[in-house]
Amino acid sequence: MLGDKINSFRGRSAKILGHENTFKSAVLLPLIIVENKYFVLFEKRAFSMNRQPGEICFPGGAKEPTDDYSEYTAIRESSEELGVPLNCFEVIAPLDIMVSSFNSIVIPYLAHIKIQDPSTLRINKDEVENILLIPLDFFLENDPEVHIIKTSAQVPDDFPYHLIPHGRNYPFRTGCIPQYFYIWEGETIWGLTASILHHFIDLLKKA
Repeated sequence: MLGDKINSFRGRSAKILGHENTFKSAVLLPLIIVENKYFVLFEKRAFSMNRQPGEICFPGGAKEPTDDYSEYTAIRESSEELGVPLNCFEVIAPLDIMVSSFNSIVIPYLAHIKIQDPSTLRINKDEVENILLIPLDFFLENDPEVHIIKTSAQVPDDFPYHLIPHGRNYPFRTGCIPQYFYIWEGETIWGLTASILHHFIDLLKKA
């Protein structure tokens, strides 16, 4: 009966609307402790990669159907890229989920890579050009440059304007996406990576 179906919604957990039509990935924001000092680890993507070659990113990647949960995705991908055993990753906490304007969802996790010597990393050269270790203090002491990207609806010619108020004069909303830029020794961290990093630094300053 319809009433039974409606009652079946009780206790349902909310998801992100439309998530099934997005590209889902999970990443780690990895911290490494070297001589009692915290560093943030980044990857520089291999120049042979099809997407975003040479850009700075966090380790992680796409969720596979066999991955039971996104935290495992982030650890598995990071292990493959950095050459670090799975048991060397300690997830500290999830960070806020990022829903981008480009049909993707990124689930980040704050993590600690429990290794004594970063030189023991055996990076996968097919995916990673090299790694960057940047002192966490740098991000606490230096604010990023902030620039704004404006977005607007790109409406196709066959859009059914006759079905909506004001027709072709409908006031579609525009959006503003802040873009953060951190510059470290000639390398630029920006895009989704910088947004996740900025979110973490903001939380850390308020802790």
